[in-house]
Amino acid sequence: MARYLAFLRAINVGGHVVTMDRLKTLFADMGYAGAETFIASGNVIFETRAKDIAAVETKVARGLEAALGYAVGTFIRSDAEVAAVSLATPFPAKAMQEAVSFNVGFMNAPLGKDALAIMRSYNTDMDLFESVGREFFWMSRTRQSESPFFKLRFEKAFKSDVTFRSMTTVRKLAAKYPPGA
Repeated sequence: MARYLAFLRAINVGGHVVTMDRLKTLFADMGYAGAETFIASGNVIFETRAKDIAAVETKVARGLEAALGYAVGTFIRSDAEVAAVSLATPFPAKAMQEAVSFNVGFMNAPLGKDALAIMRSYNTDMDLFESVGREFFWMSRTRQSESPFFKLRFEKAFKSDVTFRSMTTVRKLAAKYPPGA
């Protein structure tokens, strides 16, 4: 069986409280083996024999919505994909060294041409944005909560669902769940 990581949106934010034990149980009830969670922000590690991961994303999203009563953005990556994201350096080295916060947005599909142009128009001296594949990177030279982009509805601007994790969290996940282990 292959290992995957689900990055879930709207878990333990905005009044949607879900225990990690409940998430593990929901994944087990959907037929996914070895479900584990990592911090209480909607990161679920699980195994499946399924080859069509887009179908798994759809099944998980529908199962969670049925169980929780609200839509849960679901973004699934293999352990190898998470490892690759954890090593990403989408910004110049000097900017990376000056970063106070560095976040990864997980999406279901790459941004289209228009969304990429919008994203790049957001680049400033304090905030840099880049998209590579199905990931959207945001580096800030200030605390994320102090950035003018903190409350921006990226989903609306890009017409794409997204959930963010700090690069620190992504690196911890990659270290704890390396490919092939």
